[in-house]
Amino acid sequence: MIRLSRLASVGAIAVALAACQQQQASEPQASETAVPAAPDAKPGLALTDGRLVLPAVKDNPGAAYFSLVNSSDKPAEIAAVDVAGAGMAMLHETMQMDGHSTMSEMKSPAVQPGETLVFAPGGKHVMVYKLPEGLKPGATAEMTITFADGDKLSAPLAVEAPGGG
Repeated sequence: MIRLSRLASVGAIAVALAACQQQQASEPQASETAVPAAPDAKPGLALTDGRLVLPAVKDNPGAAYFSLVNSSDKPAEIAAVDVAGAGMAMLHETMQMDGHSTMSEMKSPAVQPGETLVFAPGGKHVMVYKLPEGLKPGATAEMTITFADGDKLSAPLAVEAPGGG
């Protein structure tokens, strides 16, 4: 029984890593229009190209990708992310070490003034766990970024089929 549980856990991790490592060739077809910050967000922040890629296997996590543009004169440090209706969202980064991909949780990434922090397949991303029932490609999901100083930015994510299309 324990072996079966371990095998299932290893399988779930492998699928999650595969979702995180989609090839750059499947770049999003999402609009490059910036979504302005919500009224309570820091001035000068915008989110572009937001998308949520559904998992290939039901009940596995999805992955959110986007670009966070900081046109202000101060750094913006991300403290947390939330996707409406999901059980949990976590900042992750995939890295290459000794020819193998590893994924680890990110702690408080920051976007510097005048720069863009890119969350893309094979790099920084948001793992979205326990997705809402009935979420289908073509829909939208709202993501909220909370910054270290308590300011927030909410923006829609275009929901895409597994594989990013």
